[in-house]
Amino acid sequence: MHARKNAIAVVGVGVVVAASLGGCSLLRGGGGDLPAPTRSISASPTPTPSTSSDAGDSAADLLRESSSPRPPTPEPSQASAPAPTISTIPAGTVVTEGDVASPKGSVHFHYRVVAGADDHFVVQYSGFTSTLPVPVSATFLEDAPAVGDGLTYHGIGDDQLGGATTTPSAAVSVPIDKAGSDPSWLGSLVTYSSATADPSLPVEIGPDKVLAVTKVAWSVPARTTNVHPADGGATANASGTVSATTASGVPASYVIAPGDLIGDVAARFGITVETLIWLNDGMQVYGKQQYLYEGTTLNLDPLRR
Repeated sequence: MHARKNAIAVVGVGVVVAASLGGCSLLRGGGGDLPAPTRSISASPTPTPSTSSDAGDSAADLLRESSSPRPPTPEPSQASAPAPTISTIPAGTVVTEGDVASPKGSVHFHYRVVAGADDHFVVQYSGFTSTLPVPVSATFLEDAPAVGDGLTYHGIGDDQLGGATTTPSAAVSVPIDKAGSDPSWLGSLVTYSSATADPSLPVEIGPDKVLAVTKVAWSVPARTTNVHPADGGATANASGTVSATTASGVPASYVIAPGDLIGDVAARFGITVETLIWLNDGMQVYGKQQYLYEGTTLNLDPLRR
């Protein structure tokens, strides 16, 4: 996330509140200075005192109101909105499974991914054997490299399976994603060399060299949710852009614009403030007006929260 430095002021009749900001980013996991709130300081003119004529008019208005009173305007409330929910996948459900064999037959093992009791997913590696003189690892990646490529990122569910052995290994379990997140976006299981730098090793089994690429076929059960964001279009205090959509065209993420307020952004997508916060763990706002931070991204997809 890119930091930005501005100042923000909340201005009322005859009252000016000005503040500057420093700290951390909107969503957890970022570093550096907080992006500054996106309002500039301004001052409102001192209200002109009422005259006696004004007072008389006001009294007459009050008399007219009392003879035909209007119902009071209710304060906004979200108490009646249901809490956001998403269904879980029963523990032990197998969502993918398969065997891996390197092109030259040097490496073999079995993998399967199961749902855990706490709504996490884990990959179980078992039956590993290898005739290579280097340790071998496996990891899940979104985009598949080619055999012989060098990895620069070790992906998700990364684990060192072992070195040269003809005795099939016992199963080991490794977390592959955070709780509640659908892992089916991980398209490939990549097997690679975990060798340390050694000039005597053949290049094809050197450090991080890809040994095998296995396409993963997922069968993750559909989950249900009562969170269904729909973009009502840019409005005042919610004028940012939808930066991603789901496969069905539903808004999946939103980039905050200058002056955005959390209530207006939630209203733009037809959800409550509570739901927007539920979708974005660690979300922060600033000041009584509940300003958001320009340039940061909000998640709108309950399957990727």
